[in-house]
Amino acid sequence: MRAVQVQQYGAPDVMVTVDLPDPVPDVGELIVDVAVADVIFLDTLLRGGGGAEWGLALPYVGGGAVAGTVSAVGAGVDPSRIGARVVGRSGTQGAYAERVAVKDELSVDLPDDVGVEDAAALSRDGVTALRLLDVTRVGVGDRVLVNAATGGCGALVVQAALARGAAVVGAARGERKLALVRELGAEAVDYTLPGWTEKVVAAFGDEQPTVVLDGAGGTPGQEAFTVLADGGRLVGYGAAGGFWVPDPDDVRRRRLQVDGISGVQLSNGDIRALTVAALEMLRAGAWAPVIRQRYPLEAAVDAHRGLEERTAIGKTLLVVDSGVR
Repeated sequence: MRAVQVQQYGAPDVMVTVDLPDPVPDVGELIVDVAVADVIFLDTLLRGGGGAEWGLALPYVGGGAVAGTVSAVGAGVDPSRIGARVVGRSGTQGAYAERVAVKDELSVDLPDDVGVEDAAALSRDGVTALRLLDVTRVGVGDRVLVNAATGGCGALVVQAALARGAAVVGAARGERKLALVRELGAEAVDYTLPGWTEKVVAAFGDEQPTVVLDGAGGTPGQEAFTVLADGGRLVGYGAAGGFWVPDPDDVRRRRLQVDGISGVQLSNGDIRALTVAALEMLRAGAWAPVIRQRYPLEAAVDAHRGLEERTAIGKTLLVVDSGVR
């Protein structure tokens, strides 16, 4: 089968398309013939060197989530699953390939009215978005600032927060991305411009945000933290602009709830439940992934480059089998 291997840690071009043996299902696993593979910023961090900290032995096949069709099952998995359209996670590797082994407990059958592209786009970003809103208890009356509001996850967070009755300001860079924020129904502010946080407060009727969901990191994340209302909630779930750490004394003094990405980690059972919830929200019309970049498997290098250079907008996918819907 064709697969995209990370052969050493480094820039995107360390990924190479190779031929590998088909995977064989272990106990509790199923084999998915991949139609679409999910691509998120975490994949680029692992490839860039973070994979060593995660214990990924080189070479490894990139990617961690797919949508496609079950072609084989291991012991303990119902044989009737063969032929089912599913979305599932493979962990931190294995998804950039024509076939991948997925744990049965991390797979969900797709309803007939859900396409594989939407399913793959929700596989990780949709679950993260719902978890973020649950952890920060977003609801009616909240004022939510979403940094990096036009990423694959950020665009879903904006929609989900609006669906829960919150007021939302989406921060991003450049008019092309700000236009998307407005399309999603939120106020838009450019976080690269001087005084942008003052514009956020003004957009909330001269009130500070009660929740900050920071997918940007770096300076935008630090600046968003400064205008979070006392008693507010913040989760930093992305760090394309670099990592930052809030002043603990400031956190205590202002009675803030602050979490990093570790604060939204989930058990397999929770991942599956939130995947089902994400798909049901799609079917109900409560949200939809914004898919703006589709690449063939062999162009995974370009997919990663777009994320790292921050030219991508919305969701990026690898389309492995364009014949599956």
